[in-house]
Amino acid sequence: MTTPKLSGLIAAPFTALHPDGSLNLEQIVPQADHLVTTGVGGAFVCGTTGEGLSLTTAERERVAEGWVKAAAKRLKVIVHVGHNSLDESRHLAAHAARAGADAVATHGPTFFRPASVRELVEFCAGVAAAAPDLPFYFYQIPVMTGVHLPMPEFLSLAARRIPNLAGIKFTDENLMSFSQCLQLEGGRFNLLFGRDEILLAALALGATGAVGSTYNYIAPVYHRLWDAFARGDLAAARRHQWTALQIIAVMIRHGGLPAGKAMMSFIGLECGPVRLPLRTLTGDQIAALRRELESVGFPLREAGPLANEART
Repeated sequence: MTTPKLSGLIAAPFTALHPDGSLNLEQIVPQADHLVTTGVGGAFVCGTTGEGLSLTTAERERVAEGWVKAAAKRLKVIVHVGHNSLDESRHLAAHAARAGADAVATHGPTFFRPASVRELVEFCAGVAAAAPDLPFYFYQIPVMTGVHLPMPEFLSLAARRIPNLAGIKFTDENLMSFSQCLQLEGGRFNLLFGRDEILLAALALGATGAVGSTYNYIAPVYHRLWDAFARGDLAAARRHQWTALQIIAVMIRHGGLPAGKAMMSFIGLECGPVRLPLRTLTGDQIAALRRELESVGFPLREAGPLANEART
């Protein structure tokens, strides 16, 4: 299969929930509209940021359908279908194809993990075959999955086994491996870089596409970074990367994903709580997060219960 490579910024959207923890599907449209307005080109749904592994299969199907409908061809929609059960992952992949997604992705099994690249390729081949007409991406995120296998070898073997293999969503700090994958077989594979805090390093190595959670709320910072790099102004590119890094550092200090979800309220998009075992921030924690974000130039605005609560 030969398909155009995905490029530019692709957001990993948060899955909006009501206060009781049920899906808030109505929020997908404003999320999608915001991404389009800020120049983001795609959405990688039900991944880590979207708490995909904390959702039921039926919920993941509804989220995927909601994003395809809301995107309305304005955004590329990549549906993450990773699951420890191969059959469930295949089911989700087939559903994504029927729903009209532009691509599917899966990570490796996280409980009984593949012991070799060949085992990982066989698992992925089963998933990819359930959506044979869609580009297939492997989601490399070893810090979460514990699947630490060489990606250049994976691509080499998978290319012979998976006809619809497109590339890798590469969420790893191993820049040597990233560079090797970029150059493999004349650069035929689509590598989507997944570490927002070191995007500039990936661009220097030749990255042309990136998937990240912070593109949900500070995409303009990354557009300025990308533009500065493209015109050879490394000093400006470094400044913009530093701006993003400071915001990311605040988010990490305040809990990571739960803080990121609260930050959506600060830009006027209420995404609600997180699911256990993650812990939703308290009012005091949200207020502290807001104060620290103000000090590093995060684009705050008042909207939604979380933003209002943070001011009390």
